[in-house]
Amino acid sequence: MKVLVPVKRVVDANVKVRVNADNTGVDTANLKMAINPFCEIAVEEAVRLKEAGVASEVVVVTVGPKVAQEQLRTAMALGADRGVHIETDEELVPLSIAKLLNAVQSKEEAQLIILGKQSIDGDNNQTGQMLAALGKMPQATFASEVKVEEGQLAITREIDGGLQSITLPLPAVVTADLRLNEPRYAKLPNIMKAKRKPLETFSIDDLGVNLKSHQKVLKVTPPAERKGGVMLASVAELVEKLKNEAKVI
Repeated sequence: MKVLVPVKRVVDANVKVRVNADNTGVDTANLKMAINPFCEIAVEEAVRLKEAGVASEVVVVTVGPKVAQEQLRTAMALGADRGVHIETDEELVPLSIAKLLNAVQSKEEAQLIILGKQSIDGDNNQTGQMLAALGKMPQATFASEVKVEEGQLAITREIDGGLQSITLPLPAVVTADLRLNEPRYAKLPNIMKAKRKPLETFSIDDLGVNLKSHQKVLKVTPPAERKGGVMLASVAELVEKLKNEAKVI
């Protein structure tokens, strides 16, 4: 079974970001970049399936500028077998990403696609669902457990009311939740081996996908600074402030 894992290059989760001078986006100059944490969980799950003898090959794919190959190499150091890079300097919306991933899936014909439920930059939580719709594949979102049993997927997914267990035929799309697993660290020998693993590069035109502009970012602003708290002498004073200042009661 072949597993396809889309990954995204994002600002490291431990880095404090700031808005650029013209308020068009986040200033990423000289910032540490990394694999999106949810994508890293998806890579780990695919590698575990391979180690268990369920999967025969793990292919990672990313859409982004040339430097995004760093994240593909990191994913290969974690255990993926090869990488696919769709090179573009454009900032693409989830629907465009899903169309490109669907084109890659048409070439790869993977039996399972695992991706993070969302990226920590856009937080859209849309790409996996759109990919499943475009590819006419069953999907399981927010997965906290993935098993392959008798040629089908047995998924435990997190929902508002608790946990839901479902089964899916293959091929299928799964989006990984935070509690699916804990990703491993890449060891130095594996990092060196990853440099020799195959990595294919395509342009958007190579895949024959026509993309349209679906939305436009008008302005990006930082959140308002949080004001310091105040000590109150009584419950009556608290109620007065909640009613007249905060206006929540």
